[in-house]
Order: sequence, then structure tokens, then C-alpha cells
Amino acid sequence: MVAGAALFIGSEIYRGSSYGGAHPLRVPRVSTVMDLGRALGWLEGRYRSSPRAKPAALRAFHSADYIAALQAAEAGTISAEAMARHHIGTLSNPVFAQIYSRPATGAGGVLLAAELLAEGGSVHVPGGGTHHGMPDRANGFCYLNDPVLAIMALRRMGLRVAYVDLDAHHCDGVEFAFAGVPEVLLISVHEQARWPFTGALGVAAGNCVNLPVPAQYNDTEARLVLHEMILPRLQAFAPQVIVLQAGADSLLEDPLSRLALSNNAYVEALRAIRAMAPRLMLLGGGGYNPWSVGRCWALLWAELSGQTVPELLPEAAHMVLRGLSWGGGGRPPPAPALLTSLRDAPREGPIRPELRDRMAVLARA
Repeated sequence: MVAGAALFIGSEIYRGSSYGGAHPLRVPRVSTVMDLGRALGWLEGRYRSSPRAKPAALRAFHSADYIAALQAAEAGTISAEAMARHHIGTLSNPVFAQIYSRPATGAGGVLLAAELLAEGGSVHVPGGGTHHGMPDRANGFCYLNDPVLAIMALRRMGLRVAYVDLDAHHCDGVEFAFAGVPEVLLISVHEQARWPFTGALGVAAGNCVNLPVPAQYNDTEARLVLHEMILPRLQAFAPQVIVLQAGADSLLEDPLSRLALSNNAYVEALRAIRAMAPRLMLLGGGGYNPWSVGRCWALLWAELSGQTVPELLPEAAHMVLRGLSWGGGGRPPPAPALLTSLRDAPREGPIRPELRDRMAVLARA
């Protein structure tokens, strides 16, 4: 891979794959980014198809019994005992048609991205970012933990890794894997009092920096956090590669958080963070409004790959957004702007004293 180039890793497995009609992940996400990218001419010469990670690669973090249980669940042969032991078949982590092959494809995508980053550059893997998965069980919509597998692969290459997580939910699985590992810096900005109720304010185990932010967290506050907390810590750590988890559930429209960012805050973060290391792996993650998550990740791909973003989308891209739906649930239709453009209006606001107080605590940590 040529240093400075940007590549996109996707897969057709995400098209039509759903956790079920009652689950927040019934909505299309990665396929929307792929369709928008193709409609705008942004993927030509840059698209790579994700392989499916083999069980041996998954065993770098996950137990052999758990991988076998996921395979059995996909084949329809899993026992009730194994389902209970591995937290499979719950409301959050149901059995669905691609319960093994879909997350294994996400894992394969990040492992391919790690290989491509050997010489430098940037890779976007929107199917990655499942940061809650645990070694022996499913957790929080996540069956495998591809960020952990990606960081492990990068560390095997001898690289110093920083992981930055912008998802509304704390990256409990990643912290579980790397707490106390000095060669990995972990920074998580997530909503306070939100599942999984981990990631308390402070620096855990010497390398895990956690900032819970209040509801209605806005673009102005995100800019403060970026420039006064995230970037200084990255500069001090001097990573050789950054893994950026851009879960889009911190956007105002998302039904599973109470944060209020526009997608401009994500672009601003990506632009600044990518300058802090010669390699960047950009992942997806959360995001449960089909319009806002697809627009956000497509906009990030435009930033990463140097594309010009039109003020109004051409008809082919407009049709992609018009063709989306909630897939049931009785939620209201999207605002018209979510159908005609990629870039949100800015959502600036006050910097609240409680956020400044938390930043001060981290500054002393």
C-alpha cells in the first residue's frame, strides 16, 4: 500500500443482513455507505472486499469454545447450555442467519486493514468497531471484538497503537483486553450513565483514558475535548498507528443515546487525529438511525480519501437515502436535509461547567 493512500474495505454480507425485526441493528448501515460511495464515484480503485477471518485468527482473543458456539448457532445446532454460557440468543445478541459469518467478516476486514497499513496510509472498515465483545461471550450487539483483534495484529507488527473511541457507549471489551498494556493508549469519550455503565472518569490501569460526557454533548464541547484532551495525549504518546472507532450513535438523531453532535464533529476529529500518526484505521461501531449513520460514515470516507462533498447530493445518491427505512418500529420519517445532503448543519452550543470540571480531573490524572 502506498503511504498516504486511502482504501475502503466492505462486503456484500451486510446487504440485507439483520439482527431481526425488533432489534436496533435491523437497519442497513455498511451497505448504505457502499451504495453512497459508488453513487458518488468515491470507491473506484479504492474498494477491497473483506475476507472472512478464520477461527485460528479469532482465537487470538476469543476462546475456541465460543467460536465453535457461534458456528453452531449459524448452523442451527447450538445447545441451550452453550447459548446460556456464551450469552447467545438474548434480546441484545440474538441468533440470526449470519451470526458467525457477519462478525467474522468484520474481523477479517480489520485484519486485512492491518496488513495494508504496514507501509502507512489509511483504511476505512465501516463493518468494524464491535468494541463490546468479550473473549468467551457476546456482549452489547457484538459477537466478536474486531478492534481488539486489529490492535493485536498491529502490535504483532511491532507498532505502538493508540485507540480512540467516539461511540456513545464505552468500549468495555477493548479496555478489558488492553488495560495495563503500556504499548497501547486507549481514549474513550462516551455518554455518562449509559450502558455498559463502565468507563468511569479518569485514567484506568495507566493507559485507559475515560471521559464520560453529559447528555446533549454538542459540537463546541466536542471541539474542546478534541483539542484539550485527545490531541495532547496522542502527541505525548506518539503512536505509530491510530485505530479510530467512529460509532455514529453520538449524533443527535440516534435513538440509543442522548448526545447531540453533528457529523461535522466527527469530520473535525478525523482530520485532526489522522495527522497524529503515519497510519490510521477508521472503524464503524454504533449508529442506529439508518440515515444519520450512513451519511456520517460516507462523509468520513470522503474526508479520508480526499473527495469533494457536494452541497446537494446527485440523484443517484439521493435515491440511496430515499430508499432507507427504519424497518418497522413506528419511528418518524427523517428530516428532509437527511435525504438531500451528507453534511449536517453545525450543532454548536455552550461549554458546560460539568464538562470543564471533568476535563480538569483528567488533566490532573
